[in-house]
Amino acid sequence: MTAAPRLSTTSKTPPIPEAKPEMIGLSRPRLQAMSEAFKREIDKGTVPGVTVLVARRGQVGWFEALGRQSPAGPAMAPDSIFRIFSMTKPIVSVGIMALVEDGHLLLGDPVAKFIPEFAEQKVGVVSGGKLELVPPKRPMTVQDLLRHTSGLTYEHQGDGPVHKLYQESRVRSRKITNAEHAALVASFPLVCHPGDEFNYSRSTDILGRIIEIVSGKSLGAFLTERILAPLQMSETGFSTSEANAARLAQPFETDPWTGDKVALFNMLEHPVMESGGGGLVSTTMDYARFALMLRNGGTLDGTRIIGRKTLELMASDHLGPHVVTNGTLLSPSHGFGLGFAVRREAGIAPFPGSVGNYFWSGIAGTFFWIDPKEDLFAVFMSQGPGQRDFTRTLVRDLVYAAVD
Repeated sequence: MTAAPRLSTTSKTPPIPEAKPEMIGLSRPRLQAMSEAFKREIDKGTVPGVTVLVARRGQVGWFEALGRQSPAGPAMAPDSIFRIFSMTKPIVSVGIMALVEDGHLLLGDPVAKFIPEFAEQKVGVVSGGKLELVPPKRPMTVQDLLRHTSGLTYEHQGDGPVHKLYQESRVRSRKITNAEHAALVASFPLVCHPGDEFNYSRSTDILGRIIEIVSGKSLGAFLTERILAPLQMSETGFSTSEANAARLAQPFETDPWTGDKVALFNMLEHPVMESGGGGLVSTTMDYARFALMLRNGGTLDGTRIIGRKTLELMASDHLGPHVVTNGTLLSPSHGFGLGFAVRREAGIAPFPGSVGNYFWSGIAGTFFWIDPKEDLFAVFMSQGPGQRDFTRTLVRDLVYAAVD
């Protein structure tokens, strides 16, 4: 496999066209109020700094960098580099769907077709305080991986016996290969039968391994070739160069709300494992170009990344009323598509939005969403893990208040 390039230290991401807020249906006073709200949070010590980009009708109406890039560092900058963690997932999901469009795989294909170790995986059922292994009712599919109904999990999503197996393993190591990681995950029992439940999981890491197997390239090389380079996302990769050390956004060493120590990966160190579920680093404008491509129905600057109908399928709910939703990541009135959460109803959720919104976030504090009804998208970046739920809701409240 060819090695994935690191982030360029010379190329700059082309900007998205800009417009005055009032020319694209955004209220300047309300956007100013949003800035003041985040300045208050920064002054209170909630996060060191943030960036907020708001675009409507394909043009950026607001892009601000507030506070500090790191607690004792320089001012936050428009080109500061962030660990985007799970905002890697939508990019990898687009990558797997590109292979579907090429005819290399089907959504209904069993995962074991590509990674044979998954053919032997059993479901872990707790009975009488003991873990019993039973055969799955049906095979895990590529679609299950995309919508997190695979039966896989994350070690931090629970404390059951299967979660403990994850916790006691090397599954979090950045020094194992994607192939070793997939084989390790396949050796654990499933937490449920495929298709029965939504469990946020390492499913997208397994999608990354399938991309490697099908394409014959490393995940990073494939993503660069098919998505990042065509979109001119020159600042996105699985690590960045030492020359960019002064641009790295950093969190507080200790979480200001919980008192817990915060330890995030080193962005300058290229990992052996290129995590499809959470390994990319990026900038606000780079990710905005990805979001603009989605807003455009799969194209940017005349280059098509994914088909319009394929993207429509991805941004639709794939859980329906019968899949049990575990955890708190999906708010009320929300389902999950193929790589994104999807809003199913206008009400019930404790924040504004439109039916058909799709979005995802990263555990360190990054967030983006697309609102097709309002022709709106936003990208929010910070490195404040403990505050991520609060800031996701806050930025939604404030941006929607500015929509005329």
